[in-house]
This record gives sequence, C-alpha cells and structure tokens, in this order.
Amino acid sequence: MSTLFSALDWRSMSQEERDLGLNNGVAVKGSVEMVGGCEQRSGEMRRRYGEHIDLRYGPRERNRIDFLKARENAPTLLFIHGGYWQARAKEVFTIFAEGPMAHGINVALIGYTLAPDATLDEIVAEIHAGIDFLGRELPALGGDASGIVASGWSAGGHLTAMALSHPKVRAGMAISGIYDLELIRHSYLNVKLGLDEAMSRRNSPMMQAGGPPKPLSLVVGSAELPLLRKQTADFAGHRAKFGLPVTYEEIPGANHFTILEELLSPAGRITTLIRQLFERTAG
Repeated sequence: MSTLFSALDWRSMSQEERDLGLNNGVAVKGSVEMVGGCEQRSGEMRRRYGEHIDLRYGPRERNRIDFLKARENAPTLLFIHGGYWQARAKEVFTIFAEGPMAHGINVALIGYTLAPDATLDEIVAEIHAGIDFLGRELPALGGDASGIVASGWSAGGHLTAMALSHPKVRAGMAISGIYDLELIRHSYLNVKLGLDEAMSRRNSPMMQAGGPPKPLSLVVGSAELPLLRKQTADFAGHRAKFGLPVTYEEIPGANHFTILEELLSPAGRITTLIRQLFERTAG
C-alpha cells in the first residue's frame, strides 16, 4: 500500500511545503462553516441525551466523558476528537454518534487536555485514564462491560492507535489519523506540541516493533492531503508486515471533514466497519 506514495517524502520538502501539506483548514474550503454546523447539531443532541454528560474521569477541566445510551446492556464505542491535539472539543462531535446509535451501540465521547497545557505523553495517559473509568462505570451506566471499541478522527485517529494497548479495548477504528509523529515534529504544529525526538518516537505507532494484536480498521478520504493519505497507507502496511489484524480503505471523494459523514449516517461505510469490529470481537 505504501508504494502508492513512494515518491512522497516529507523530509525532502521545504518547511512551507510540509506545513501546507498538513493544513486541512486551508485545503478544504468551508471547513470552518462545516465544523460550526456540527457544533450546533451536537448541542441539540447533547440535550436529548443529557443523562450522562460531563462525567469526570480525572482532575483536569477537560477530563470528562459524555455517555450516550442507545439501549440497555449495549456495546460501547469510544470516540476521540481531533484538532491536532491542540484544538476542538468533544462537544463539537456529538452528532456523529447518530450512525452507531441507530444500530443499538452506545457512544462515549472523551475530552482531553490540549497542548500546550499538556504534553502528548500526558494526553495519551488521559485517554487511558478515561478508558479505565469507562471500564469501571459501564455496568452502572447500563452498558456492556466486556470491553469497548475505540475510534477517533485526525489526532483522535492517532490516539485510537495508542489506546489499542489498553486491556479494555477490543478493537480500533482510526479515521484520517497521524501515525508517524516525526512529520509533526518538523512542522508548524510542533510550536504548541513541543515534541522532542524521544517523545515523538514513543508516541508514534509506526515506530513500534509490532503493536497490539487487536483488529484495527484504518480509513482515509481519497480527496485528503497526500501526506495524510500516506500516513494511513503506511501504517496499514506496518501492521500487515507484523501480521497484525488490519483493514485499510480510502473513502472515494471524501476530504478530511466530509469523511465523517460516513460515521454520521447509519448506512455509512465507517458505521458499517464499526459494526463489523463489534461482531468480530463479540464474546
């Protein structure tokens, strides 16, 4: 898969080329309006499912989880928001629970401290702490306690891959993620992240020898920036090389933002892949 992008090497690019190659806001016209519309609809959905909102899993302000119950004793999908680890919030993405919930899947949306107020090491630790919390609380919340499927978009795709090692995580669904943080370390995004080489490497799934032997579905849009498409294709190849369960798909015509429509829709491709992950790891 990675051979499709063999001519694309970020190390040979100028700083400006790297920065533009990661800037989805510039690449997708109208993205600000798209996100604003999602936030408004998400607010309405949070009001409809207000019983378990802002459950605190840790001491920091953003250490909160929204749990949306589709039905009693249903399996739970954890959704981790994007924003390059330094922007956005769980409240923007509630609307995307609609697709899985239509199939009787509970959805938990997790918040986390953003850079520069937290390092990437701390952000990853917060996600694991949130999963610890869910593992303990699912029976009281009315969910199936046999484990969750982790999912996330953009930076949340990276955090999904990092969450796969948690014993309560059964499988992962990573959407348009980043898996080799050396590219990020050499871009404008590192001003707030403050990655050094050691932190970049220990938080890069692509730099680990192997990985958790749990099913992972990787998707990216065919209309996304080439550097981001390459990240997903390369990570799929990395997992395949180590014999780890992985699927890889490009969503035809989708950009970095419209790809989430495949999660919003009950019939969307990402919703279908999530259902398949639950089916594969049942029992």
